[in-house]
Amino acid sequence: MSLKILLAALVVIAAIPAYPQVAPEASANGLPLTVGVGFSNYNSDWTGYLRGPMFWADWSLYQVHGLGIEAEGRDLNYGRNGGVPNLRIDEAGGGPIYTFRPLFRGFVWPYGKYLAQFGSIDFTIPNVPNYHHDTRVVQTLGGGATVRATQSILIRADYEYQFWPDLGHGGYLNPRGLTVGVAYNFRRHFDR
Repeated sequence: MSLKILLAALVVIAAIPAYPQVAPEASANGLPLTVGVGFSNYNSDWTGYLRGPMFWADWSLYQVHGLGIEAEGRDLNYGRNGGVPNLRIDEAGGGPIYTFRPLFRGFVWPYGKYLAQFGSIDFTIPNVPNYHHDTRVVQTLGGGATVRATQSILIRADYEYQFWPDLGHGGYLNPRGLTVGVAYNFRRHFDR
């Protein structure tokens, strides 16, 4: 019996210096928020190209490395070059974004995203006088890369492919395009 007590006491004494980790492995100062503005150039998939401003905000989730939530809004109302003189697309929505491991010594951060957006489209269809506007829930797949210019300033290139359900013109609409912009990171360092 005394041998068992002695062995138990040795195990307890040996375990006392083995404290669990109480500090996080890494920490980040500031809000896990990045806010940006950019300029989009889109193929409307109907008639020509549209251009316009885009605004976005990304909130990083610390619990799951790389995962975040993105909200964005876009107004494609400029630079029309197609056959519909009043074509305009406005969108606002959000969804998950996943940032992959950095490339090139932490300066380039590739990402992928899925967004559900509320889309509004204005147009003119010949021989259809009472149908000039429609709205849809738009699904968007996208991806791109964020490049760190300074500790807080980021440059972003973003590509999106959108799925608009059946509109009255007889088919699906799949606008797609590129957005280039600049963002401010409210954390002291960029490390999703």
